[in-house]
Amino acid sequence: MIILGIETSCDETSAAVVKDGRHVLSNTIASQVEIHAEFGGVVPEIAARRHIECIGYIVDEALGEAGVTLADIDAYAVANGPGLAGALLVGLNYAKGLAFINKKPLIGVHHIEGHVCANFLETELEPPFLSLVVSGGHTSLLAVEDYETYRIVGATRDDAAGEAFDKIARVLGLPYPGGPQIDKISCDIEPTITFPRAKVPDYDFSFSGLKTAVIQYIKKEENPDIPNIAASFQKAVVDVLTDRAVAACLNEGFAQMTLAGGVACNKALRQAMQTAFNQKNIRLYMPKPVYCTDNAAMIACRGYYSIKNGKNDGLNLNAFPGRMV
Repeated sequence: MIILGIETSCDETSAAVVKDGRHVLSNTIASQVEIHAEFGGVVPEIAARRHIECIGYIVDEALGEAGVTLADIDAYAVANGPGLAGALLVGLNYAKGLAFINKKPLIGVHHIEGHVCANFLETELEPPFLSLVVSGGHTSLLAVEDYETYRIVGATRDDAAGEAFDKIARVLGLPYPGGPQIDKISCDIEPTITFPRAKVPDYDFSFSGLKTAVIQYIKKEENPDIPNIAASFQKAVVDVLTDRAVAACLNEGFAQMTLAGGVACNKALRQAMQTAFNQKNIRLYMPKPVYCTDNAAMIACRGYYSIKNGKNDGLNLNAFPGRMV
């Protein structure tokens, strides 16, 4: 089965062709980072307009790279939430048009479930497993019982980890996007500042207090040591994410763990997670960085398993910018 996936939930316009859910034939992405860097963050209206400009040629590029035509596509999978409303509608309506013209099934994909499914690409991973999803808008622990059953085990009570990275980067004067910049300048630094780790019940997360503590620390310093502050902040975030993931995996009884989402590109987080789960003899899966950030291959993968389960959303499918798993 060949699926064409479309992803326009935020500021990447992406299309991908995936065979049988796991074999990526193409995965094309048009990034808007340079456009939004001027504003220090994503401007929703600009993002939507750029998607309109890009979507057609990105889909054509994905088909060409995969060596297929629209006649070869068995179904269309498109991210329809959560995300920016205008951005989501661009990809959704384009996918609807293709499905209508070619009389093929249309599947709406939850963006976060797509991130989880990035771990299926080019691996032998099978459910059940626990997944830590860390991105600019989400920080969640999800129990994946089977291909269609996702259960929230823990979630952020305020700011997402990625949002905290970007905010602290702005305060430190680092360019957008801030998360990769903090990771870059922290790589050779041994952090010496102890920032607080929020203690919240169950397996939830909280980063607003940490963010405030770092900002107040910066304000009190006449000559702030930016690399050390960045590294110390990053360690605090990584420690919390790793500790909660390990505790939840052990207590929930999972033998497999996955990492997903844009912040899963963070080198310190990947190393800490790998070390921690190796010590517990639990298999850890992490996607390649290109599959951690927003991409259509993960959407096509998720769509494939929905179709296998008999799902077909049809042309009345709508966008749900704020929906959760």
